[in-house]
Amino acid sequence: MSVINTNIQSLQALNSLSKNQKSLSMSLERLSTGLKINTAKDDPAGLIASESLKAEQTGINQAIDNANRANNMVGTAEGGLNEVSNLLNQLDGLVNQSANSGALSPDEIAANQLQVDSILSTINRISGTTTFANKKLLDGTLDYTTSGTAASAFSAIQVNSANLPANKPEAVVVQVTNSATQGQLNFTGTAAAGKDYIGASAITLEVSGNAGTQQLSFAGSSTLSSIVAAVNAVKSTTGVTASANGTALVFKASNFGSANFTSVKTISGTFAVTGGVSGKDFGKDATVLVNGAQAQAAGLDVTYRTSNLDVTFTLSSQLNAGKSKTFGITGGGADFQLGSEVNETNKVSMGIQSVSTYDLGNGALGFLSTLGSGGANELTSASLDTAQQIVNYAINQVSSLRGRLGAFQDFTVGSTISSLNVAYENVSSAESSIVDTNFAAETANMTRAQILVQATTSVLSTANSTPQSVLTLLRGA
Repeated sequence: MSVINTNIQSLQALNSLSKNQKSLSMSLERLSTGLKINTAKDDPAGLIASESLKAEQTGINQAIDNANRANNMVGTAEGGLNEVSNLLNQLDGLVNQSANSGALSPDEIAANQLQVDSILSTINRISGTTTFANKKLLDGTLDYTTSGTAASAFSAIQVNSANLPANKPEAVVVQVTNSATQGQLNFTGTAAAGKDYIGASAITLEVSGNAGTQQLSFAGSSTLSSIVAAVNAVKSTTGVTASANGTALVFKASNFGSANFTSVKTISGTFAVTGGVSGKDFGKDATVLVNGAQAQAAGLDVTYRTSNLDVTFTLSSQLNAGKSKTFGITGGGADFQLGSEVNETNKVSMGIQSVSTYDLGNGALGFLSTLGSGGANELTSASLDTAQQIVNYAINQVSSLRGRLGAFQDFTVGSTISSLNVAYENVSSAESSIVDTNFAAETANMTRAQILVQATTSVLSTANSTPQSVLTLLRGA
């Protein structure tokens, strides 16, 4: 080295020392924070990726919280429905007991009616007071609202679930392509003396339907109207009705559909019916399209279920005659956000109908409230058949609703939570691999940097003393 103004070795050592100190500082920062990326300059691309993954983590975590809250809400509703089910079962027992009027005193039946009134009042109270987060659950608040559901088209309609994008009304087009029928058998009587007779000899008939079987006997020359009266008198036992028009006698199943039949067999005498096979005829289910897609039908009862719409209804006799009708779902229901992104795909909607005594039952049978004191089906009624049918129908309604809520909790919410937990685990792992410090590797980096800093410092000291060799030349001058 023959110059002293510029010490290249010292500059080189100083530059290396600066780099090594920077490396040591970075290692110490990563070890102290546990993060590989502490500022954007540490890894710009990694920072962008990690922030995107953090946003996804936040969305998934909130979706899990949403699903758990939805589960709690539905569980609260199901708890109220459980009590309603218990009360309905007790009500069924009271109706059955009161039908045994020959063994009960009027006072006992009156006492049963007091219990019925108390049960009905309790059901209404549960319906009106079951709440979650100040939102009523069982009074119809969470049911869907509809328009255009005239009784001329539908005798009953229930929207269980409907996806309404941006809360806009949805039109539902119902088209009956083949009408539902009742099992039907025909008999033609003999006209004589201005009357319609079954014939000259006495007959015994076995009339059967879905409800049961009865044998009916008629004297010779009985009129068709007498057969009609006898068959209709036991229709609740057989499920078969009869009507006459001139010399024609018609036997029909009380209900529509392939599950219902009419059977008339001759035990003695001569009485030949036409239609069906061997004196037995089944009805047919309606063929129905909903929004152009095939729906399931059992008689007049129609069920249509897709990922966006779940609806059940009963066709009226007018709509059953091969006609079309459109009704609208205008709003209502409960919406649950079960995904990390807010969109229609991640939204699940369901309706919870009212379980008050004025809504359990239907217009054809009657509603549960009619079992109260002064109602058409109170326990002092001449026949409690209708009362029990209403109670059984209400039990089925509540059971169906409980089953739907249970399926929502188990399959929709439960499966969603499991899936989200796995997604959160994977996203967290991906984000961790980008931003978290690998302590084993970073400790090695720190040790290396420490050694290099010490070595570079020693080298810098040597480099700084190198120009002193010039003094040797000066001493020899």
